[in-house]
Amino acid sequence: MGKRSSLYLHPQQRDHIHHLASGFLWRTELPTWLLIVTIYGGWFSTLVFWQVLGLLPATLLLIGFTAWYMSLQHELIHGHPTRFAWLNQLFGTLPLAVWYPYGLYRDSHLAHHRHDHLTIPVDDPESYYFTQASWARLSPWQKRVIHARNTFTGRLLLAPLLDILQTLGSAVVAFRHLQLRAMVMWLVHMALLALLFTWMMHNGFSPLWFVLAVSYPALALTKVRSFLEHRAADDPLARSVINEAGLFWRMLFLNLNYHSIHHDLPGVPWYGLKTIYLQNQQAYRERNQGFLVRGYGEWMRRFWKTSVDVTVHPWRQHEESHE
Repeated sequence: MGKRSSLYLHPQQRDHIHHLASGFLWRTELPTWLLIVTIYGGWFSTLVFWQVLGLLPATLLLIGFTAWYMSLQHELIHGHPTRFAWLNQLFGTLPLAVWYPYGLYRDSHLAHHRHDHLTIPVDDPESYYFTQASWARLSPWQKRVIHARNTFTGRLLLAPLLDILQTLGSAVVAFRHLQLRAMVMWLVHMALLALLFTWMMHNGFSPLWFVLAVSYPALALTKVRSFLEHRAADDPLARSVINEAGLFWRMLFLNLNYHSIHHDLPGVPWYGLKTIYLQNQQAYRERNQGFLVRGYGEWMRRFWKTSVDVTVHPWRQHEESHE
């Protein structure tokens, strides 16, 4: 997302961010380059030395590096660390997280950043909401599954499975309807995954164990970040949360807990988001109409067993225009 999509608080903030962008740190993108080296080095080193580390420590490390890699892929999609989309894509194409081809994630996520369509079903591919018509078509047991998924526990345990099934379903559709671009994307993804699994077996590490004990929990970790990350609101500026998370979560999610700021300024690198938020803390709290949470533990306490109300999108007039 380029500068044209940026929403500044005021001209002074725009000038300040342009000044930051001209500085050494932002020009060189050194933190992101170090991140790439750390994630790739850590992921592959853990697999090479997993027998020395032991299965459990290696598994825990791989879960962390795999979840971190998915955060890195998000940063690559938004134009970091280089100006060349094809080069950034090379850094994010390896299927270390197994399930999602980079191109599929990229296209879906950039569509999600269409400001006025945020949270609106059909228009926003990452929305958890339904239109009235699609909700009415669900059977009672399907609605129970959705309500279970909308608890914090369900988002961790159930949501990854639902996402995987939906993603695999899109692959089936692509091949059934001979969608050439999508077919090539999936074939490249599966070829790279086969190479990775072969290399794992060469190192004595079970690909099945990786899928079940590493990839799935890593995907569940990302669901911590996305839990109630967006809400339906009349004002697009009030639809994204500000989550004042602790250091561990900020690093794992590359400051995407400051999600409202990221949606306003999608071109700002991950290491700039916290600074920009703290410099304009009260203004951003007012801008997103108090959609603020004091860390992911607050969501966990409030919604551990209680379902958050994310079912039918309240904009009836909008959904009816799509039917």
